[in-house]
Amino acid sequence: MPAHLTAVPDTPDDEPGLVWDQPVPLGSQRVLPPFPVDVLPDWLAAQVDAVAVATQTPPDLAGCVALSVVSTAVGGRAIARIRTGWDEPVNIYTVVALPPASRKTPVFRAMTTPLTLAERDLAEKMRPVIEQARLERKAAEALQERAERTATSAEADERESALADALDAALTVHGKEIPPEPRLIADDITPEETASMLAQHGGRLAVLSAEGNIFDILAGRYSGSPNLNVFLKGHGGDMLLVDRKGRPAERVDNPALTLGVTVQPAIIDELAETRKFRGTGLLARFLYSMPENTVGDRIADPPPVPEEVAGAYHERVRGLVMGMHEWTDPAVFAFSPEANDELIDLHNAIEPKLHPRRGEWAHIGDWAGKQVGQTARLAALLHAVRHHDEPWAQPVDGTTAKAARVLSEYFTEHALMVFERLGADPAIGGANTILNWIRDHQITSFTKRDVHRALARRFNSAADLNPCLAVLEEHGHIACIEPPHSGRGRPRSPIYWTHPRYRA
Repeated sequence: MPAHLTAVPDTPDDEPGLVWDQPVPLGSQRVLPPFPVDVLPDWLAAQVDAVAVATQTPPDLAGCVALSVVSTAVGGRAIARIRTGWDEPVNIYTVVALPPASRKTPVFRAMTTPLTLAERDLAEKMRPVIEQARLERKAAEALQERAERTATSAEADERESALADALDAALTVHGKEIPPEPRLIADDITPEETASMLAQHGGRLAVLSAEGNIFDILAGRYSGSPNLNVFLKGHGGDMLLVDRKGRPAERVDNPALTLGVTVQPAIIDELAETRKFRGTGLLARFLYSMPENTVGDRIADPPPVPEEVAGAYHERVRGLVMGMHEWTDPAVFAFSPEANDELIDLHNAIEPKLHPRRGEWAHIGDWAGKQVGQTARLAALLHAVRHHDEPWAQPVDGTTAKAARVLSEYFTEHALMVFERLGADPAIGGANTILNWIRDHQITSFTKRDVHRALARRFNSAADLNPCLAVLEEHGHIACIEPPHSGRGRPRSPIYWTHPRYRA
């Protein structure tokens, strides 16, 4: 939002005739795109749209929860095979930032109810198996107890045989594990409990919460120290060792954790306070959404979700959960050559932006460096929705990969906003430093040399100022004027005039 020049100054020191607009706060100029509901398969798009209307909330919320629901159904039971040598898990982490009283809970309830019902169905299905295992273990423990009594009281010539019997009985008990009641989702849960539940449930779990304090828990505000290991490995599928009190450590070879949470925007701003979040790569694993709040524009009596829309959604999510639950070795969602080409094209478009010196996304390289993999995961989830009966029976096609790329572009724009708010963009950070200098000293005009002399400790060279000054000019805080040149000697340096609000 640069100022408009209406008159050229008579001398270089005269203030030009500038018409100033209201300056834009730094970092807030980005216009965020709405959630692309139209790229979702029909039955899922219909549910997202209907829930957004019924609750008078932005579709971004229902859309992100919908993706987390599908991740819960498929994660840990399938892998995306993009090409030979490249497999991706299909679980995702999403976080939506909305202020209090934004009706987050009704949206979560509408979108996650099929998971709750499927979890109940799985528990009912497993109940006879669990009871049989419990009875078998109880019988084995009784035999073990008798064998141990016999061994301890056996005569010397019978002791060796009795000890062997007791050992066999103990090993039999050890092998009679009672399977836990199936669980798909958890809410307010610590990292230690998350690791334990992943071990109990075959490496598969979702943490879905409308009012979650997940970042407080991760930061160690209740335990005293951050514990991020399970959430780092649970996203990438890296082998996890779980220590359980009184029992041997358990190994989870391919953990698949899903996170779908909402937080208040202020929590996003606080993420920079815990350096481990960024330094360990945790923040790079999230798909971010910062939708525009609908409060103030909501209608009092919106139409409810149509029964046929909710019915189709419930039936298909439940069917996807039940169909994928039987897979112990993960199902393979193979990518077609066209889908692979789409990801190659995305890689080629992103790679120059990640260059550490000249890349426009260098400041979010940790996040953007995962974008191609995240897009592959999104494509696998969309594929599971499109082919909910048997998603493993046909490859992920190019159309689905294109749709995933649209979703990826949406999440990229929102991630850029998040990382700007976290101060990750050095141009924004430098612009704030210069703006504070202008405010503190009530600067009317300055040259690049002036600001470099004043802030030499902050900027190593005058060239470092260029992107920061450009940001200030784009946001309407300063205006750059080239002084007239007489044609003799070197031209004078440009003069930067500050917005009148900063002057004495």
